[in-house]
Amino acid sequence: MSNIIWKVKSFEEISTSELYEIIKARIDVFEQNCPYPDLDNYDKKALHLWAEKDHHILAYCRIFGKEIKYTECSIGRVLTTDEGRGKSLGKQMLQYAVEIIENRFCTSEIRISGQDYLLPFYSYFGFEDTGKKYLEDNIPHTEMFRK
Repeated sequence: MSNIIWKVKSFEEISTSELYEIIKARIDVFEQNCPYPDLDNYDKKALHLWAEKDHHILAYCRIFGKEIKYTECSIGRVLTTDEGRGKSLGKQMLQYAVEIIENRFCTSEIRISGQDYLLPFYSYFGFEDTGKKYLEDNIPHTEMFRK
């Protein structure tokens, strides 16, 4: 797919237009079935990675350094919008996120919380089920770790 632009920015670097598109994408994807608060006070501590085309978000995630969400680095709010699905952007984005953590934070240890139906997707990148399972907004989740 041509004309896709990948961006990674700290909160301070994000323009108001970009922030609007990020929040809109997160609400469109996550709040369809669960009313959890998207604005959780972690955006200011995250690196934001996304793919966009014509200023529309196609895929997005947040990346955290150590001691923010977990002892280890982490990745969260992983999403692909309807417009971005079927283009392998999720896989490409997760690979970029892992590389960003390895390069910026000098570690390959990453802890995530994934919806259970996505466990095979995360396993592809070396994440392993820690056995910690829980419900978040009535959706089964599993904590996963990558060494």
